[in-house]
Amino acid sequence: MVRQSSFAKCPECDGRVRIAGTEIICKECGLVIEESAIDPGPEWRSFDDETSDRRRTGAPLTRSRHDRGLSTEIGYGTGTDSSYDGRLTGRKRRQLARLRREHNRARISTKSERNQVYGFAEIGRITSSLSLPEATSEQSCSLFESAQKEGLFQGRSLEGFAAASVYATCRTRSIARTVDEIVAVARADENELRVAYDAINRNLGLQTGPIDPAQYLPRYASKLEVGSDVERRARDHLELLTEEKLIGGRNPSGIAAGCLYQAAGEREEWPTITQAAAAEVADVATVTIRSVVTDIRKYL
Repeated sequence: MVRQSSFAKCPECDGRVRIAGTEIICKECGLVIEESAIDPGPEWRSFDDETSDRRRTGAPLTRSRHDRGLSTEIGYGTGTDSSYDGRLTGRKRRQLARLRREHNRARISTKSERNQVYGFAEIGRITSSLSLPEATSEQSCSLFESAQKEGLFQGRSLEGFAAASVYATCRTRSIARTVDEIVAVARADENELRVAYDAINRNLGLQTGPIDPAQYLPRYASKLEVGSDVERRARDHLELLTEEKLIGGRNPSGIAAGCLYQAAGEREEWPTITQAAAAEVADVATVTIRSVVTDIRKYL
């Protein structure tokens, strides 16, 4: 839309005028004749090529909502409506309440959609509590929906499948999160999570592999309050165990904590940690820490 000027010439010097953004300016004397606070230009910026579609299409689609984010909601306002020039009457408020109730019923019309809404909300809460990226939540919701389509929910809890979807996504994306960490913030216990995870893994064929113990090192080093020097030395110990093929079939969390414990005690200027503290951070027994340390010292 091209903005038309209501001034053919400058009222001061009779000079020619031009439109610059939201202002009408005289070319001769520079007088700002008129100013508009509304910019008729587009509100978007596109850095793609000219072939891209620049039409406004709203928010992007998301897998973390049962309707992909396409539905609308009747929200709760401040109690006033500008179209009625005053506060809403009681009759109008009751009408809006009925419309909101019927709209929610139409938006979630089946039990399957109701389960998805509940499960996706639980997945969003878990991923937020664990500070996981948004992509993890999206993939977890997609995995939850796939499990629902396969009919895996019968006889099992929705909370367990929500927690299992997050855990399975962390495994496939190589994100270091243990079962105990997920159970600590989920509404499902460990048995429910493992039953649901076994069903997902068996029927959907997840591409999971062993978690690299090195992914635990930064987080455990921060919890144990040791410096980057200790963490680097622990990585050297971990590479030694990997070369000697001593990490297969063992708890990667305990291996990472054992490497940090061994590294912290090698120099006097580094802060020392106890086996109990390392075992508590990794949620393993102290015997696991001692076993890792024994293997490291054997091949040093």
